[in-house]
Amino acid sequence: FQKHAATLVRTVEYARHDVGIARGFRAALTIGGRFGLWEQFLLPWLPLMRAAAPDVSVRAEIGREAELMQSLVEGRLDIGVMYAPESRPGLKVELLHEERLVLVSTDAKAHDQPGPDYVYVDWGPEFYARHSVSFPDFFGAALTVNIGWIGLQHILERGGSGYFPLRLVNQYLATGRLTRLAAAPEFSQPAYLVYSAEGHEDFVETALDGIRHAAQHSVSQS
Repeated sequence: FQKHAATLVRTVEYARHDVGIARGFRAALTIGGRFGLWEQFLLPWLPLMRAAAPDVSVRAEIGREAELMQSLVEGRLDIGVMYAPESRPGLKVELLHEERLVLVSTDAKAHDQPGPDYVYVDWGPEFYARHSVSFPDFFGAALTVNIGWIGLQHILERGGSGYFPLRLVNQYLATGRLTRLAAAPEFSQPAYLVYSAEGHEDFVETALDGIRHAAQHSVSQS
């Protein structure tokens, strides 16, 4: 049984590290979010949380909706930030802000329709539905990604076009590396805050207030 015993010991140690409170802190907070929502939104919130609650350790995770929701249900996550949450008993879903998804291209003269160099970013089922209605002749892209960062880096390096949150591409629009194709439709992508509907610790409320404030700032910059 030595091999199995060693595996069990490693599992216990991992679980202790995963859910335990680091020495010197009174509590631990675990937050998970979509990759695109960490960029220029949740990432700047992290130091603000550290300043507001220096005695709370923070564990930050990236995931998609299904795994984030499952972690929330199982109690492994305190807070989830995502685009398409499910309604689950015991969890509160709160509208955080509305992302503005705009079509941008490295070619200022590009057509306002998906072309051969178009990168389709999977922003979720609602985006897919609206995208299909707006571009009925679109039958698929040569490159499809489920993380916006990958698509954005690809077109910045290799050229092309794609839909991205305005807050993520503003800096590239300002420098001229990207051009917004204004004639193309703009899509709204709501982002949500998900957390326990029951009572929670004061540091969780501190985190929620900080995220709400960061969301307001993010919207004002879009």
